[in-house]
Amino acid sequence: MTEKRPTLTLKPKAGGRNGGKKAGPARPGGAPGKGQTAPRGPGGTPPRGPQQVEPAPRDAGYASSRPKDEGARLRHSHEVKAHVQLDYSPDLRTDSLAFALLGAASSLARVRAGTALPHALAEVFQAYDAPPQARGAIQDIAYRAMRQLGRNEILLSLMTSKAPEPAMLAGLLECALALLDPPEGSEPPYEAFTVVDQAVFASSAHPDFAHARAMVNAVLRRFLREREQLVGAALRDQVAQWNYPQWWIDSVRTAYPDDWQAILQAGNRQPPLTLRVNRRKTDVDTYLKTLLAAGMRAEQVGPSAVRLAQAVNVAQVPGFADGLVSVQDAGAQLAAPLLDLHDGMRVLDACAAPGGKSGHILETADVDLTALDADARRLVRVDQNLQRLGLSATVKAGAAEATDWWDGRQYDRILADVPCTASGIVRRHPDIRWLRRKSDTHQLATLSGKILDNLWQMLRPDGKLLFVTCSLWPQESEAQAAAFAARHGAVRLDAPGQLLPRSGAGQDHDGLFYALFQKAGA
Repeated sequence: MTEKRPTLTLKPKAGGRNGGKKAGPARPGGAPGKGQTAPRGPGGTPPRGPQQVEPAPRDAGYASSRPKDEGARLRHSHEVKAHVQLDYSPDLRTDSLAFALLGAASSLARVRAGTALPHALAEVFQAYDAPPQARGAIQDIAYRAMRQLGRNEILLSLMTSKAPEPAMLAGLLECALALLDPPEGSEPPYEAFTVVDQAVFASSAHPDFAHARAMVNAVLRRFLREREQLVGAALRDQVAQWNYPQWWIDSVRTAYPDDWQAILQAGNRQPPLTLRVNRRKTDVDTYLKTLLAAGMRAEQVGPSAVRLAQAVNVAQVPGFADGLVSVQDAGAQLAAPLLDLHDGMRVLDACAAPGGKSGHILETADVDLTALDADARRLVRVDQNLQRLGLSATVKAGAAEATDWWDGRQYDRILADVPCTASGIVRRHPDIRWLRRKSDTHQLATLSGKILDNLWQMLRPDGKLLFVTCSLWPQESEAQAAAFAARHGAVRLDAPGQLLPRSGAGQDHDGLFYALFQKAGA
């Protein structure tokens, strides 16, 4: 993120033309200017091209795994002042693009204050009393903007002499820029004049920055006029080029000198919707036919994994409510098979929420499962997921690094999906890169080491423990596994090790790490 800049004035125009259509004049209420067509998007007809609304994230647990003594992770270019009314409900049509832009801007401001994006969106939906259509539009814009945050902040720094304040105003401009300047190869979801018009109208509808509507209009129109020069200048900065903090870029390059560019690129792509077929209720071939009958193209990408060609809201997934499938990344679906489960085993899923891996364990074998998590509120999700699947487990609140919840009976298998920086799942949670600090890696690795040491005593002789983390940083993955094996004399079995994030026609999965250990016999 860029540093705080002193005063708010527009820089003098640098001249130049964008070679495209000029933006029409901004008019209140989204009314089209003379000779213009009506706006397209949530406030009118559908946006240009297919607008894919990203499914709500299934697991926002990365927020609760942050060290508790740390504050906001985002590098502030401005501060969120106490008087800013983030919960102010605008007097706008809920089906308008202006309403969606303002809601997305409020979400970005909350992330700047240290809130994970899924939680920020939930707060906005409640404060704005947003109907389902508006929620989809707000979420789509917020995720687009978060994936391009580095680039758009630097673009703003080139067009203004101060970071716009309050944070919600900056967020509004960043959301508008994300719609005007989509990733290369993507079609803009709305006409440029519509975005400018609705962004100006959105700014005028909020009391904290209604005075800035002229500035919003001028900045966005200047971007359209000078797009080529401005983007070229911005991309000379690596933060704008890759949309990650500089420390993150440097860390990936150091850890993976041959793959660092592909890793960063994969993290900026919208993830697919991958499902896990519940083999207790159906099989992959049958379910693919069910999808085809529903007009949904999909392909098998794992033993139980099916990837949809086009992501949809989970409510539209055939059989989801009946427990035929669950949403789970293809890489995460490796955990249950690696445990080598057999009927009658006593199994612990430590750090279990929201329950995706717990469900897969119970779908694989008839075992006595304990699903443990330190956050009792998140255990509600575990219960809900198991009920939907028609499965049962002992769901228990407790810290995996403690023993006060343990009955003293050892387990045959333990799944330790430990807290980490979540650096391997940034394509699903693009806010992580801005919320984390480099120092988090050491703090979370220390906590994870304590959890692994504690759980080892709970494993019976000859039992197996699977260590899983969704991190890319070696300190949290391979170095952690090697140190653990040395401390306990654990036998390390075959496992995938570090899976780098992949996005494309072939392999498509998040970045995860797997290490499997066996305890020596008695």
